[in-house]
Amino acid sequence: MINRNFNRRKKFIFFLPVAVLIAAVLGYVVMFLWNWILPEVAHAGKLNYWQALGLLVLCRLLFGNFNKGGHGGHNGFRERARSMRAKWETMNDEERAKFKEEYKRRCGGWGHHRNKE
Repeated sequence: MINRNFNRRKKFIFFLPVAVLIAAVLGYVVMFLWNWILPEVAHAGKLNYWQALGLLVLCRLLFGNFNKGGHGGHNGFRERARSMRAKWETMNDEERAKFKEEYKRRCGGWGHHRNKE
């Protein structure tokens, strides 16, 4: 039991400086890219480091976390696609035809004139 707690503390002590370092580097990357590209392209003002770090946090809050990818259960789109595929495989021909008709009715008219009901 003591050994397990020691390993957790050791991991935390290692993780904390690494997380701070990653945040610092990402803040500088955002600041560099913003100050390099946007003042010329969009006539935006320059950012200092703290503004860049705040922008990074704001984007994290608005758009979600930095997806690590490939971890099961964390990718909602993949899970929904798998469940839909499983559902499709269990449908009989009549249910599939009904699903296709409903899909065409709802989504098939993009970019084309739809029949008004």
